[in-house]
Amino acid sequence: MRKKTDLIEGIIDDIRRIFQALTEQSRRVGYETNLTGPQLWVVKLLKETSPMKVSDLARRMYLHPATMVGLLDRLEVKGLLKRTRSEDDRRVVYINLTEQGRELEVNSPEVVQNLLAKGLEGLAGQELSVISESLGQIVHLLGVQDVPPQLIMTAKIKVPKTKELL
Repeated sequence: MRKKTDLIEGIIDDIRRIFQALTEQSRRVGYETNLTGPQLWVVKLLKETSPMKVSDLARRMYLHPATMVGLLDRLEVKGLLKRTRSEDDRRVVYINLTEQGRELEVNSPEVVQNLLAKGLEGLAGQELSVISESLGQIVHLLGVQDVPPQLIMTAKIKVPKTKELL
Protein backbone atom coordinates (compact mmCIF):
# COMPACT_ATOMS: atom_id res chain seq x y z
CA MET A 1 0.00 0.00 0.00
CA ARG A 2 1.26 3.46 -0.90
CA LYS A 3 2.10 5.92 1.84
CA LYS A 4 -0.45 8.59 2.65
CA THR A 5 1.94 11.36 1.58
CA ASP A 6 2.46 9.65 -1.79
CA LEU A 7 -1.31 9.39 -2.30
CA ILE A 8 -1.81 13.06 -1.43
CA GLU A 9 1.01 14.06 -3.77
CA GLY A 10 -0.57 12.00 -6.56
CA ILE A 11 -3.98 13.61 -6.03
CA ILE A 12 -2.55 17.13 -6.07
CA ASP A 13 -0.48 16.31 -9.17
CA ASP A 14 -3.58 14.95 -10.94
CA ILE A 15 -5.55 18.09 -10.10
CA ARG A 16 -2.68 20.17 -11.49
CA ARG A 17 -2.72 18.07 -14.68
CA ILE A 18 -6.45 18.66 -15.10
CA PHE A 19 -6.08 22.43 -14.66
CA GLN A 20 -3.11 22.43 -17.04
CA ALA A 21 -5.11 20.56 -19.71
CA LEU A 22 -8.08 22.91 -19.32
CA THR A 23 -5.90 26.02 -19.43
CA GLU A 24 -3.77 24.92 -22.39
CA GLN A 25 -6.74 23.75 -24.44
CA SER A 26 -8.69 26.90 -23.66
CA ARG A 27 -5.77 29.07 -24.80
CA ARG A 28 -5.40 27.03 -27.97
CA VAL A 29 -9.11 27.25 -28.75
CA GLY A 30 -9.07 31.01 -28.15
CA TYR A 31 -5.96 31.54 -30.25
CA GLU A 32 -7.08 29.37 -33.19
CA THR A 33 -10.79 30.24 -33.27
CA ASN A 34 -11.31 33.43 -31.25
CA LEU A 35 -13.97 31.51 -29.28
CA THR A 36 -14.19 30.23 -25.72
CA GLY A 37 -14.19 26.49 -25.08
CA PRO A 38 -17.96 26.38 -24.45
CA GLN A 39 -18.63 28.40 -27.62
CA LEU A 40 -16.57 26.00 -29.71
CA TRP A 41 -18.30 23.06 -28.01
CA VAL A 42 -21.64 24.47 -29.24
CA VAL A 43 -20.24 24.65 -32.79
CA LYS A 44 -18.90 21.08 -32.59
CA LEU A 45 -22.18 19.67 -31.28
CA LEU A 46 -24.15 21.48 -33.97
CA LYS A 47 -21.80 20.03 -36.60
CA GLU A 48 -22.72 16.54 -35.33
CA THR A 49 -26.47 17.18 -35.11
CA SER A 50 -28.04 20.15 -36.78
CA PRO A 51 -30.65 21.56 -36.62
CA MET A 52 -31.01 21.15 -32.88
CA LYS A 53 -33.46 22.57 -30.37
CA VAL A 54 -32.01 24.94 -27.76
CA SER A 55 -33.26 22.66 -24.97
CA ASP A 56 -31.60 19.60 -26.56
CA LEU A 57 -28.31 21.44 -26.98
CA ALA A 58 -28.42 22.59 -23.35
CA ARG A 59 -29.02 19.01 -22.24
CA ARG A 60 -26.09 17.73 -24.35
CA MET A 61 -23.82 20.34 -22.76
CA TYR A 62 -25.18 19.73 -19.25
CA LEU A 63 -26.24 23.40 -19.01
CA HIS A 64 -29.41 25.22 -18.07
CA PRO A 65 -31.28 26.51 -21.17
CA ALA A 66 -30.98 30.09 -19.87
CA THR A 67 -27.18 29.72 -19.86
CA MET A 68 -27.35 28.51 -23.47
CA VAL A 69 -29.03 31.70 -24.61
CA GLY A 70 -25.96 33.82 -23.79
CA LEU A 71 -23.67 31.42 -25.64
CA LEU A 72 -25.98 31.36 -28.64
CA ASP A 73 -26.30 35.16 -28.69
CA ARG A 74 -22.52 35.58 -28.94
CA LEU A 75 -22.18 32.92 -31.64
CA GLU A 76 -25.02 34.40 -33.67
CA VAL A 77 -23.40 37.86 -33.54
CA LYS A 78 -20.20 36.24 -34.91
CA GLY A 79 -22.23 34.78 -37.77
CA LEU A 80 -21.54 31.15 -36.80
CA LEU A 81 -25.12 30.02 -36.23
CA LYS A 82 -28.67 30.92 -37.05
CA ARG A 83 -31.80 30.47 -34.93
CA THR A 84 -35.19 29.74 -36.48
CA ARG A 85 -38.56 29.26 -34.83
CA SER A 86 -40.57 26.13 -35.49
CA GLU A 87 -43.50 26.55 -37.85
CA ASP A 88 -45.59 24.18 -35.70
CA ASP A 89 -44.76 25.58 -32.26
CA ARG A 90 -43.40 29.13 -32.14
CA ARG A 91 -41.95 28.47 -28.66
CA VAL A 92 -39.47 25.97 -30.12
CA VAL A 93 -36.24 27.41 -31.49
CA TYR A 94 -33.91 25.43 -33.74
CA ILE A 95 -30.23 26.21 -34.16
CA ASN A 96 -28.26 25.64 -37.35
CA LEU A 97 -24.64 26.27 -38.16
CA THR A 98 -23.98 28.78 -40.90
CA GLU A 99 -21.46 28.08 -43.63
CA GLN A 100 -18.97 30.18 -41.66
CA GLY A 101 -19.64 28.02 -38.56
CA ARG A 102 -19.07 24.79 -40.52
CA GLU A 103 -15.80 26.11 -41.93
CA LEU A 104 -14.58 27.14 -38.48
CA GLU A 105 -15.41 23.71 -37.02
CA VAL A 106 -13.45 21.79 -39.65
CA ASN A 107 -10.16 23.43 -38.71
CA SER A 108 -10.70 23.77 -34.97
CA PRO A 109 -9.13 21.78 -32.13
CA GLU A 110 -11.09 19.37 -29.96
CA VAL A 111 -12.81 20.85 -26.92
CA VAL A 112 -11.72 19.48 -23.56
CA GLN A 113 -15.27 19.73 -22.16
CA ASN A 114 -16.50 17.51 -24.99
CA LEU A 115 -13.72 14.98 -24.37
CA LEU A 116 -14.59 14.92 -20.68
CA ALA A 117 -18.34 14.58 -21.25
CA LYS A 118 -17.88 11.76 -23.78
CA GLY A 119 -15.45 9.96 -21.48
CA LEU A 120 -17.76 10.24 -18.49
CA GLU A 121 -20.77 9.11 -20.53
CA GLY A 122 -18.86 5.91 -21.31
CA LEU A 123 -18.39 4.98 -17.66
CA ALA A 124 -20.62 2.71 -15.62
CA GLY A 125 -22.90 4.19 -12.96
CA GLN A 126 -20.74 2.97 -10.07
CA GLU A 127 -17.62 4.55 -11.59
CA LEU A 128 -19.47 7.84 -12.04
CA SER A 129 -20.65 7.71 -8.43
CA VAL A 130 -17.10 7.23 -7.14
CA ILE A 131 -15.82 10.16 -9.21
CA SER A 132 -18.75 12.35 -8.17
CA GLU A 133 -18.30 11.58 -4.47
CA SER A 134 -14.54 12.11 -4.65
CA LEU A 135 -14.84 15.46 -6.42
CA GLY A 136 -17.54 16.47 -3.94
CA GLN A 137 -15.09 15.79 -1.10
CA ILE A 138 -12.43 17.94 -2.79
CA VAL A 139 -14.96 20.75 -3.29
CA HIS A 140 -15.86 20.51 0.40
CA LEU A 141 -12.19 20.48 1.48
CA LEU A 142 -11.65 23.69 -0.46
CA GLY A 143 -14.77 25.22 1.06
CA VAL A 144 -16.27 26.09 -2.31
CA GLN A 145 -19.44 24.01 -2.16
CA ASP A 146 -21.54 27.20 -2.15
CA VAL A 147 -19.74 28.76 -5.13
CA PRO A 148 -22.02 28.52 -8.19
CA PRO A 149 -20.39 26.59 -11.03
CA GLN A 150 -19.46 28.58 -14.11
CA LEU A 151 -18.51 27.55 -17.61
CA ILE A 152 -14.88 26.49 -17.81
CA MET A 153 -12.51 29.32 -18.73
CA THR A 154 -15.17 31.93 -19.40
CA ALA A 155 -15.35 33.91 -16.18
CA LYS A 156 -13.30 34.58 -13.09
CA ILE A 157 -14.38 32.48 -10.13
CA LYS A 158 -14.77 34.23 -6.77
CA VAL A 159 -13.43 31.91 -4.12
CA PRO A 160 -13.98 32.53 -0.41
CA LYS A 161 -10.76 33.69 1.25
CA THR A 162 -11.17 31.23 4.11
CA LYS A 163 -9.32 28.39 2.39
CA GLU A 164 -5.91 28.45 0.82
CA LEU A 165 -5.89 26.99 -2.69
CA LEU A 166 -3.31 24.61 -4.15
